[in-house]
Amino acid sequence: MILVTLGTQDQKFYRLLDAIENSKIKDEIIVQAGGSCNYQSKKMKIFKFISYEEMNDLINKCEFIITHGGTGSIIMPLQKNKKVIACARLEKYKEHINNHQTEIVSIFANLGYLLEYKDGDNLDDIIKKIKKFKPQKYKSNQEYFLKKIKEEIDS
Repeated sequence: MILVTLGTQDQKFYRLLDAIENSKIKDEIIVQAGGSCNYQSKKMKIFKFISYEEMNDLINKCEFIITHGGTGSIIMPLQKNKKVIACARLEKYKEHINNHQTEIVSIFANLGYLLEYKDGDNLDDIIKKIKKFKPQKYKSNQEYFLKKIKEEIDS
């Protein structure tokens, strides 16, 4: 089973759903698409929302995750040592209000945590790569950021 998580933004992310719909994927595909999504699919089971408990269970059961570039949607599966393909929402397609997800996805990809699916890539090629991909074990730097914030507040 493949899990697709698109967050809870109001903006639709049909570009990624189109790529999945037109891919050669034969596995079961479960999609958490957000409240404004009305996408019709012949190969995906699409839900607007999935509870935290059910999402946790689906992440545990899935082979890999395809997600948007939201930090929470990326980090949760990485913490469970899951393979992740991430695709940034882009402002030019009205998928988000700016392009900050491109930087997020790029950083995680450059650190070896996930594979990046960029505009114009062939999703089937990325899926072939994810099967053999050995992601870096996720290491949070939350303590570093908390230390920096504390130092800034104290100064």
